[in-house]
Amino acid sequence: MAVARPQNHPRQYYGSPGSDFVLVLCVVTMPVARPQNHPSEYYGSPVSNFVLVLCAATMTVARPQNRPNEYYSSTGPDTPAQYNFNWQVKDDPSGNDFGHEESRDGDNTQGSYYVLLPDGRLQRVTYTVNGNSGYVAEVTYEGEAQFPTYQSSYTPAPRYA
Repeated sequence: MAVARPQNHPRQYYGSPGSDFVLVLCVVTMPVARPQNHPSEYYGSPVSNFVLVLCAATMTVARPQNRPNEYYSSTGPDTPAQYNFNWQVKDDPSGNDFGHEESRDGDNTQGSYYVLLPDGRLQRVTYTVNGNSGYVAEVTYEGEAQFPTYQSSYTPAPRYA
């Protein structure tokens, strides 16, 4: 049984070398453990109860024992956050046009995102976050809303009496 593991991680973080075998063994033996017209089928046969307990015990032993602290630590890095990113989507056939950009330096964050609305206007939200001041946003609209007159292509069929 092949198990996908990150290449940079030692195997010890994913259980003992025999843990894959134990898990496969449990999966294979489970169908054998089901009751088959046994008088005590609601409680399971003694064999099925033994196999279930055996599987539970071996899965407990086979679980990972060591977690790498550097991947599960609750403390953050000592350096302040600093990043920039932007992305956009413009798909003319579907009419989708939206995007987002943001930059951060320590506790100061600023950015904007936009979306082309169905009425033809561009809605843009520009925001800042400075320390504990919270999220401060300004919403603007560019363009004029367009509402074309709707003309139905449906023509009712004639009714005959």
